[in-house]
Amino acid sequence: MDLITPNIGLIFWQLVIFLIVLFLLAKFAWKPILGSLKEREDSIESALRMAEQAKLEMQQLKAGNEKLIAEARMERDKMMQEATLMANQLIEQAKDKATEEGSRMIMQAREAIQNEKHAALTEVKNTAAKLSIDIAERILRRELADAGSQQQLVDSYLKDVKLN
Repeated sequence: MDLITPNIGLIFWQLVIFLIVLFLLAKFAWKPILGSLKEREDSIESALRMAEQAKLEMQQLKAGNEKLIAEARMERDKMMQEATLMANQLIEQAKDKATEEGSRMIMQAREAIQNEKHAALTEVKNTAAKLSIDIAERILRRELADAGSQQQLVDSYLKDVKLN
């Protein structure tokens, strides 16, 4: 039970030992402990500052990336517009060329048709003339087979000549 009710001597010695330990801790241990705590606090604060700075840099990089993406999209759109314009121009040129070629072919076909028509008409005229001559020759041979008929024909021609 002596431990439960402390003596003045025990309290005194406990107080002296506590003060010695406190003095030794203050003299040798508090400064290194406080220094390490201060170091740790500084390193944590530095890490927080670096994290904040990294966060700002990431935001700046993100903004820069968004700007680059927007520029790339604008350039892509511009290139697409130019490509569409060029494609439309090529289509128009091809249409114009096809129209021109078609017109040229139509003109050539018309000229060929005209040439064929003239050739056919000339051939028809020549054939008609030949047939007319053949028919006239056959008629004249039949009618002028005797000398009297021939004399009558010559006389009628001479009368026509005198009248003119």
